[in-house]
Amino acid sequence: MLRRIVAALILVPLAIIIIAFAVANRQEVTVSLDPFGASAPAASLTLPLFALLILVLIIGVVIGGAAAWLRQGRWRRTARRLEREAKEMMARLEAHEAASAEPSIVPRQQEPPPRLKLQPPARG
Repeated sequence: MLRRIVAALILVPLAIIIIAFAVANRQEVTVSLDPFGASAPAASLTLPLFALLILVLIIGVVIGGAAAWLRQGRWRRTARRLEREAKEMMARLEAHEAASAEPSIVPRQQEPPPRLKLQPPARG
């Protein structure tokens, strides 16, 4: 419940800001991908300014996510290896427990040694 309230407190103002930005920046812009032909570019795209900025933001998030995913590959590989080793150890433990009559983790109860019976000192 608290998570939904916090999400609403963040997402509603953010949505209002994005809508206001889109309404204020509706003019068309031309993005040219041709550095040599400024007057008649070979590759260009015309779209509203807000759409361009939102598109660039989405591309940035995707590239950042891909970079983070690639950098964390070593940790994912280590986690898979450790999980595999843990499964192997659990299988070995279960095999040892099945071979013995009692689980090897629980210590066996031992009887305490008998108490010494001393004679009282002799008087005399």
